[in-house]
Amino acid sequence: MKKILKITGIVLIGILILLVIIGSVFLIKASNFSKKNMSLLGNEAPLIKKDGIGFRDLNKNGQLDVYEDVNATLEDRVDDLISQMSIEEKAGTLFVTMIGATPKGEPVEGPILSTDMLSVAMSLMLPTNSEMIAKKKMNSFNIISSLEANLMAKYNNAIQKMAERTRLGIPITIATDPRHGTENNPGASIYTPSFSQWPSSLGLAATRDTVLVREFGDIARQEYLSVGIRLALHPMADLATEPRWGRNNGTFGEDANLSAIMTKAYVLGFQGDSLGKTSVACMTKHFSGGGPQKDGEDPHFPYGKEQIYPGDNFDYHVIPFTEGAFKAKTAQIMPYYGIPMEQTDENVAFAFNKSIITKFLRDSLNFQGVVCTDWNLISDSKLGEARAWGVENLTPKQRMKKVLDAGCDQFGGENNPELIVELVKEGALSEERIDVSVKRVLHDKFKLGLFDNPYVSENKALKIAGSKTFRDKGKVAQQKSVVLLKNKSLLPLKKGVKIYAEGLTNPKVLMGYGSLVKRPEKADVILTRIRTPFDPRSEYFLEGFFHQGRLYYDEEEKKELLELITQKPAIVVVNLERPAILTEIEKESSALLAEFGVTDEILVELLFGKVAPTGKMPFELPSSWEAVQKQLEDLPYDSENPLYSFGHGLTYK
Repeated sequence: MKKILKITGIVLIGILILLVIIGSVFLIKASNFSKKNMSLLGNEAPLIKKDGIGFRDLNKNGQLDVYEDVNATLEDRVDDLISQMSIEEKAGTLFVTMIGATPKGEPVEGPILSTDMLSVAMSLMLPTNSEMIAKKKMNSFNIISSLEANLMAKYNNAIQKMAERTRLGIPITIATDPRHGTENNPGASIYTPSFSQWPSSLGLAATRDTVLVREFGDIARQEYLSVGIRLALHPMADLATEPRWGRNNGTFGEDANLSAIMTKAYVLGFQGDSLGKTSVACMTKHFSGGGPQKDGEDPHFPYGKEQIYPGDNFDYHVIPFTEGAFKAKTAQIMPYYGIPMEQTDENVAFAFNKSIITKFLRDSLNFQGVVCTDWNLISDSKLGEARAWGVENLTPKQRMKKVLDAGCDQFGGENNPELIVELVKEGALSEERIDVSVKRVLHDKFKLGLFDNPYVSENKALKIAGSKTFRDKGKVAQQKSVVLLKNKSLLPLKKGVKIYAEGLTNPKVLMGYGSLVKRPEKADVILTRIRTPFDPRSEYFLEGFFHQGRLYYDEEEKKELLELITQKPAIVVVNLERPAILTEIEKESSALLAEFGVTDEILVELLFGKVAPTGKMPFELPSSWEAVQKQLEDLPYDSENPLYSFGHGLTYK
């Protein structure tokens, strides 16, 4: 036995030594590759003094160029910079992809060790920061890291300094998916505890308060600005007309007019009345409305590529853009992945579709801002196959040309500007066409003031992001977003009541109001928090983060829940990511509430009447799975005999 253990120990030590050697070789290679990229960079930009004012000499030529002059007109600055850019620099400007920071707020230049597995995975899957900035000459990125505010600010300054050392010193535009919710979904949002916490977009819609939504946008703007984020990859102006769709929780619900006023307020909060140096630009998505997915399946995945209009209701889905985003002058637009089936002269996805982007968005609606594709449409990658729906037969280079021919400007989730360079050198694309899109991207960079000063204060970031004032306002929004669906004279609860609770993250918050008991039979009231049901999936990357499929609780889930809530008067609180089927649960509960991202503390205050619920449903709740299956994907409020209608919401008498 001792001999076997000794041999096993020797083998394990050998394996460990081999892994260390392999890891060391890998790290040395990564370090050498990083040094090679960094060697492509030049000096930092010195300051030039003119009339007592300091200007950044971004191209380091010792003189004040027009594009460096803050007093020159916007058009003159853009034209001057374009005239100095190589085709490689222009091509790099047309890409925006994921980028990450180390846990210490430094650029990722190789594999990182961290307890955050997403950051580790991204460090292995994505090119290094220096490769994208110095070698590929890219200058727009979607940051995926969630750090303390000072570390995010530190990271911004580090990559801005790297960009400053490129030939022309073109600054970085840092973009992000939503960060102010209470949940984490790497495919759509990033949980960031250092920022204030707010309800989801559905919750904002439930408040019916456009002033509050604009205030949210303004607070989020300040928090983004403090850490260097200048482009919001939101809001979603899509409509939740298909209850099974996994991204309903990012919308403002199923009503086009409600979505329009919420979208307008949201964008105005981020951008202000016009795009300027204190703005965060909004990339409103997903034109022309990504909600009516066939059977509710999401087009992130091959089985969800078809977007259909059985109710002939295409125009309804455009209203949040025309009456909301465009009236607020959204800086940018993102089309979705899906194919608008039988709506144009060819069944290809929105970003490849000239009828949608040029004829409709550009010509009919006169949108002249940046149009950026959704992520990973062009090339297969470690993240999965390209979502090139309708043009799967084309090569990556051909897909890229088709996107530009359609009228889009930037490629999301891609890092292959060399394909554009090849297209131009082959004569398949003119440099003049590239210039049109580059100018649009540069316009926003100049308007945001990035060329004049892209740096932020780490100390100020800590004071601004997540400040008490901002967190308190987020709590108010959470309070106003909760919808009281049913109340059989149970709420508000009286102090001292005995409560048995399940599903709370922090049950101890009840102790200041009632007494917490360990068994249902000892309770006066049962309280349980539940979530919207879904079908777990794991075939494709990110699929596990998208809650799709069924809206009903399976027999096991339902049996367990009903057995609990039939023992005593029961309060059921359901987090609605999508319109869950609650018919049997509603029948057995004494009180039923819907929430869209609310803490236990806020919930308890509502239950005990410290504040009264005032929210209104942003979509209707179906009464059965059969009713869901009969609904038409593009029509609002078309469920047979809904359990609760759009706009339903009670309060305390």
